[in-house]
Amino acid sequence: MVHEAAIRTELAGLRARLPEVTGALAATADGLVLAEDAPGLPAEGFAALTAAALGVGLRLTETAGQRSFRELLIRSDTGCIALYAAGRDAVLAVLAEPRTNVGRLHLEARRSCAEVADLLHHAPGGPEGGGTS
Repeated sequence: MVHEAAIRTELAGLRARLPEVTGALAATADGLVLAEDAPGLPAEGFAALTAAALGVGLRLTETAGQRSFRELLIRSDTGCIALYAAGRDAVLAVLAEPRTNVGRLHLEARRSCAEVADLLHHAPGGPEGGGTS
């Protein structure tokens, strides 16, 4: 897949900057894995669920009269899952331990999300890569 290695490097960098992050996955808005750095996670199934959650987030945002979906945080007893819109066509999912500083998680993940969106935007076949969208 286009820029898979570069996206995987960004995900690994996110995990290195935040040791509490246990995994990260980038997927298309329709649930296809772009890249993942999430040991033990069933990537394809998780990407499909992530796309479904993104769809719900988009719908909630629209219904509430908000402009655009940006992120969703899910907390459980054993950790959290944060989803970030990476441009219009992708999503970044980050899994983290319960002791995670959520503010720092958002700061670092938003940075990674912007990088993933930029990689996809400038990919061959993407809007800036000369292909059709």
